[in-house]
Amino acid sequence: MNDKTPEPDAGDLEPTLASPASRPGFRRGLRKTGTTVVTTLVTLLGLLVVTFSLGRVLPADPVLKIVGDRASQAQYDKVYKELRLDRPLAEQFMSYVSDMARGDFGRSLVTSHPISEDILRFFPATFELATVAILIGVLIGLPLGALCALYNDRLADHIGRIFSLIGYSMPIFWLGIIGLLVFYSKLGWVGGPGQLDIAYQFSVPTITHLVLLDSAISGQWDAFANALSHIILPASLLGWFAVGYIARMVRSFLLWQMRQDYITVLRVKGLSEGAIVWRHALRNAAGPVLTIVALTYAYLLEGAVLTETVFAWPGLGMYITDSLFAADIPAVLVATLLIGIIFMVVNISSELIQDSLDPRTRTA
Repeated sequence: MNDKTPEPDAGDLEPTLASPASRPGFRRGLRKTGTTVVTTLVTLLGLLVVTFSLGRVLPADPVLKIVGDRASQAQYDKVYKELRLDRPLAEQFMSYVSDMARGDFGRSLVTSHPISEDILRFFPATFELATVAILIGVLIGLPLGALCALYNDRLADHIGRIFSLIGYSMPIFWLGIIGLLVFYSKLGWVGGPGQLDIAYQFSVPTITHLVLLDSAISGQWDAFANALSHIILPASLLGWFAVGYIARMVRSFLLWQMRQDYITVLRVKGLSEGAIVWRHALRNAAGPVLTIVALTYAYLLEGAVLTETVFAWPGLGMYITDSLFAADIPAVLVATLLIGIIFMVVNISSELIQDSLDPRTRTA
């Protein structure tokens, strides 16, 4: 009897020596990456088409906005050609895309500044306000939603749901006016409209364009306290809205998790309901919860128009509102495009983070 093990054939070694590119996981990851890139490009192209089309169908005449009603026909025609409005639509669109790709967003018809400079001046205020608001929303909404799921259909659940519903449903402009009347005018607990009092507006150096951060970096703690007193009320109102939405969705996700089979196994093992909710159900619901938080943050970043108007907050929402009233169409279109890009980036980022957190959605 021959006890020798037969030598493996060269063909048997091919799966072992196969390149990483031939592995299914690598191919799936590459395919998903390609799909994400294509989706991003198509979405961006769609945003460009929509904003370009809006600029052509709106009744406001950008030429008249520049030259005025008393300009001669020669002046009107000159500006009309400078804006390339005499060219075919396809050529106008290609020029529009080319300008956007180069970062040339044109000039605001109201401020006469490059729109890119206006965006850089107004967007940091919205970013600061939205960031503080989403922190409030997550720090309160996440445990509130878990608490409502833990005490489902009991008194704590009903109180939490009523609190969430009020924050999500109440008109934000009404809450803002009442908040200013009570906490600023009557009690004096918070600062008034704007980001800073006049005494501090020109004392904080511009480093990151974020007033709270700049005042802290420069060590001007009086200005920091003043900026905090101004942002706390509008951020709390926006945070209440975020709390309402996040808490309701977290509660729904956790109740769905609590009906799964693995929860029954954990109960049989003797784990308490609190441990099950906080250590297991919430962890498995992390992906959907992250998506909800990301979408809420994107909504806040687009510029809370009513909140910024009530509190005279110099952010993107107020910039869009002022541009609309002044028929500053180029500024409105660029701001609209920025909002679309924000939503697109936040959505893609949350999807990638969810893939890394949830093995069930991981493809590579």
